[in-house]
Amino acid sequence: MSAVRRAMALASTTLPAKTGLSLWCPTSPSLARRLPARFSPIGSRIASRGVVTASFANENREFVIIGGGNAAGYAARTFVENGMADGRLCIVTKEAYAPYERPALTKAYLFPPEKKPARLPGFHTCVGGGGERQTPDWYKEKGIEMIYEDPVTGADFEKQTLTTNTGKQLKYGSLIIATGCTASRFPDKIGGNLPGVHYIREVADADSLISSLGKSKKVVIVGGGYIGMEVAAAAVAWNLDTTIVFPEDQLLQRLFTPSLAQRYEELYRQNGVKFVKGASINNLEAGSDGRVTAVKLADGSTIEADTVVIGIGAKPAIGPFETLSMNKSIGGIQVDGLFRTSTPGIFAIGDVAAFPLKIYDRMTRVEHVDHARRSAQHCVKSLLTAHTDTYDYLPYFYSRVFEYEGSSRKVWWQFYGDNVGETVEVGNFDPKIATFWIDSGRLKGVLVESGSPEEFQLLPKLARSQPIVDKAKLASASSVEEALEIAQAALQS
Repeated sequence: MSAVRRAMALASTTLPAKTGLSLWCPTSPSLARRLPARFSPIGSRIASRGVVTASFANENREFVIIGGGNAAGYAARTFVENGMADGRLCIVTKEAYAPYERPALTKAYLFPPEKKPARLPGFHTCVGGGGERQTPDWYKEKGIEMIYEDPVTGADFEKQTLTTNTGKQLKYGSLIIATGCTASRFPDKIGGNLPGVHYIREVADADSLISSLGKSKKVVIVGGGYIGMEVAAAAVAWNLDTTIVFPEDQLLQRLFTPSLAQRYEELYRQNGVKFVKGASINNLEAGSDGRVTAVKLADGSTIEADTVVIGIGAKPAIGPFETLSMNKSIGGIQVDGLFRTSTPGIFAIGDVAAFPLKIYDRMTRVEHVDHARRSAQHCVKSLLTAHTDTYDYLPYFYSRVFEYEGSSRKVWWQFYGDNVGETVEVGNFDPKIATFWIDSGRLKGVLVESGSPEEFQLLPKLARSQPIVDKAKLASASSVEEALEIAQAALQS
């Protein structure tokens, strides 16, 4: 057994778990500091006699994060807060930028120049969570090694090595996979990669779309979810002919009630956005120059477009990690409540992780910035300390649109909890509206549009406590404020 393996055997413990996942405990910081260099659990600089040290491209080998999005940025901050980043942490990303708050790409980043669009370095992590702006210089100052524009394409879990697209060999002790998701794409054969067709996941994608919007007249957005709604709102700021096409019969069907969706659809129509519901795409058509010119629907009709944005969902960016335990029903890498995979020393966080949702006793995968931040912090704390509390996440979603200068109505809604059971809607959307989800007499979820800071702060308390509420009393409330007072009173009963 090598010095590396002996050290890892000494410094780790494996216990049986009901979930079948390894309860592997990594080297504690205090033990790591006491171990001599030759017993480094990462095997990066073996000093024992007779052992030849392999050449690796990364200097920092104790902890490696793969991915450059929200989760990576918040994980880096947590390493710094625990004094375990300097000379120990390496982040490998396929992008040219330090981690940033990705939601901005479909919101303020898409505003036209005269509407004060967001630009880097303004939205590097962790400004979205109220933290410090972590620019590239911040990572240098903290001793964090950054490898840009070189995605990981291969992994050898036995040797604890990674291979990048350019052929670099990297070594790790503990590996955190934070690769997020990739946009679902239309196939080439139906025009999915024509010039003028866009998908948004990264800064380069958003920059390409902005270039098209500046020359465009007619935009078609495929998909009626978050991406579709946010991109359509941004297109309005460019004064473009904008159409949203989707197969469902309402916007954001996985969350909005039909009544709530109708309110938002009317707001979009007032801003000039057109809807084509219940429609399937046959193909995207191109002109003589090869650029997209129209969207052809399954019924044979066409919608003219010189820019098309595809927002039909995303899939976990598994990459070279498909040999890890996968959750076949919901997708993603299977982890336990501390974000440990079944392979010792390997963790997965953010969008790519399928984790136990403790509050509702089910496995889930969440594609949202709030989960990316919280999962990163929880994972790193568990890795570096004796912290063993199971991740207890409360589902949270929000959107902010039409927030540019000159907009007649700025939209900001927040939802917490689970959208199950019967619903009660209060308010007339002028400007407020609230929807409550009630199951077996208990408040399970709540959404509020245009709430005050105090009202938004109340929502997670309601959703987590799940108080018993009087549905009839709630429905009789004359305003959103009164309805929330009724719900808040139920917390004390």
